[in-house]
Amino acid sequence: MTITAAADGSALGNPGPAGWAWYVNDDCWRAGGWPHGTNNQGELMAVLDLFRCTAHLPDEELHILCDSQYVINSVTKWMPGWKRKGWRKADGKPVLNVEILREIDQALAGRKYRFEWVRGHAGHDLNEAADERARAAATAYQQGVAARSGPGFVRGDEARAATRNAAAPNAATAMPSATRNAATAMPSATRNAAAAAPSAVRAGRQEVAAPPGSASQLDLFAEPDLFSELDADPFTPEAGTEAAPEAVVEALERELLRPDTRADIGRTGVLLHPEFTEIGSSGRLWTRDSMMMALEENPGGGTEPEMIGADRIGPETVLLTYRSRGREGSSLRSSLWILDGTQWRLRFHQETPEA
Repeated sequence: MTITAAADGSALGNPGPAGWAWYVNDDCWRAGGWPHGTNNQGELMAVLDLFRCTAHLPDEELHILCDSQYVINSVTKWMPGWKRKGWRKADGKPVLNVEILREIDQALAGRKYRFEWVRGHAGHDLNEAADERARAAATAYQQGVAARSGPGFVRGDEARAATRNAAAPNAATAMPSATRNAATAMPSATRNAAAAAPSAVRAGRQEVAAPPGSASQLDLFAEPDLFSELDADPFTPEAGTEAAPEAVVEALERELLRPDTRADIGRTGVLLHPEFTEIGSSGRLWTRDSMMMALEENPGGGTEPEMIGADRIGPETVLLTYRSRGREGSSLRSSLWILDGTQWRLRFHQETPEA
């Protein structure tokens, strides 16, 4: 028999109050979270908890629906190499979220499983249900109330009974045991706000997609590092700045062009909108996940933009246009930034080689 479940994570602020959830059906799901974490940590924790909750069924295959290529590639492609290198990446830097990944590595030993990449927020019933529960858990931590944990992995009459019990009014019983004490429920890497990870790219439903190609294919700002420090950005409204949106966005764009930012998957996860896309100079269409994975492997060099314009095209939308120069000549670029809650995020980017 095959167990089909969707796994998803959510972070309000990324990092911020975070939640995770996996979902089979209304009688079979589980959720939890932490007061402070990232979207990627939530995505990974959902997968880990799913393996743990089905450990008593080792002969049944797990079919995991996931909208994060970061998670899928971490589990199915990158972990063997990371383990051989002592849990370090190709550039010698420590792997992010290593404690959760180590536990996943142990949990999947001897298990039969396969991942399927699905588009997030696209009406996929199981994905939407997992996303809703993960976000509800994050919101509960944001508001300081009990998070619903769900019945866990149960079937038939057991599921119905567990669902009734899940509505317990006492916060200590309504929360999953993994969330009652954030200091002990989280791996130490998660407890540190600096532990960063990207959120998932919402790509079309399909089997696991291959990661982007060589570093020379990178079109989004020929430099890396989108995920470094996860502290509140000093330019965002959340940090209490009075700066005009155009100035805020220009500062964030310049930050995103720096190699140290582009190589930091945690920071890029904060700056890139979940629905981010880019049309590169080669005509290739990049998604958020594919871009973040490529930049983490090869962030490229930095560039100093020559700003052309910063135009407010709506109360929560700013369009930047500028020129960048590199070894292959100059390019004209446009970036569309939108205000997502209190954080400005890059929604779309396009690069066109200049004649």
